[in-house]
Amino acid sequence: MSTDENSGTTPDMSPLKVDPTRASTLLQSISSIHARISTTCKSQNISKPPRLVAVSKLKPATDILALHQPPSDISSSTPQLHFGENYVQELQEKSKLLPKSIRWHFIGGLQSNKCAQLAKSVHSLWAVESVDSVKKAQLLDKGRAQRNEELQKEQDGNAVGGTEEKLRIFVQVNTSGEESKSGVEPKSEDLLSLCKTIRDECSNLKLQGLMTIGAIARSKATTAETENEDFINLRENRDWVAKELGISKEDLELSMGMSEDFESAIRQGSDEVRVGSTIFGERPPKSEAKVLEHTEEDKK
Repeated sequence: MSTDENSGTTPDMSPLKVDPTRASTLLQSISSIHARISTTCKSQNISKPPRLVAVSKLKPATDILALHQPPSDISSSTPQLHFGENYVQELQEKSKLLPKSIRWHFIGGLQSNKCAQLAKSVHSLWAVESVDSVKKAQLLDKGRAQRNEELQKEQDGNAVGGTEEKLRIFVQVNTSGEESKSGVEPKSEDLLSLCKTIRDECSNLKLQGLMTIGAIARSKATTAETENEDFINLRENRDWVAKELGISKEDLELSMGMSEDFESAIRQGSDEVRVGSTIFGERPPKSEAKVLEHTEEDKK
């Protein structure tokens, strides 16, 4: 199914319809997040605010479109570019329906058998943030290479095509030590080996930085006076990896901080925060989630 890049529509379906009331609610929510980010940056004398990834998993495509292409009669907000998804199939479906100008982040648990498929099939996949093994990195590299080969063939055939830039990779670190969390062990040989492999052996990937999903209890206990140990841990690991690789720590980003604790993450130097429920509201059960929501008017 081909997609119209600008309208977020497909030739064999009606244009995605954004509900004005829902769009207004979403725009107010994300505006509030930007204000909180700005306030935190000012209090810490941070000149460059972190990237905001709107975590849109299990939310309909129209929610994403409302933030990426805000209705002009509702808001003059800057379009939201970065969106995060947790499930490969859902991301594939959304990337086909929505504008290619969106920058997709895959932030969920990633199985090895889905890596090549993810890197090959998702339009405008900007980053994968849950890489925790050399095998997964190599398979993502392979998938990205296959995608570029196909895009090059399209270009050679005088169609719209051309290779995409390197796929950015965040290495996930298990800073909390919880068995339920994915990620490599902090300051381990596995962490260093994985970072070296991405940098030196995967020509279609770029080592963007480190990522963590900290302990929920630590997130809830975080205050301006009591900083999150997971964030301190990830920052120290970033500094350690940079030193071992012989590069500047500024060359490696930190992706940490979610709805409940992103301000603390910013105070600890996060370059990217991933905020979902505070923007989109509570998520439905996965079994009830729909990429396309049809209104009663659509059904007529």
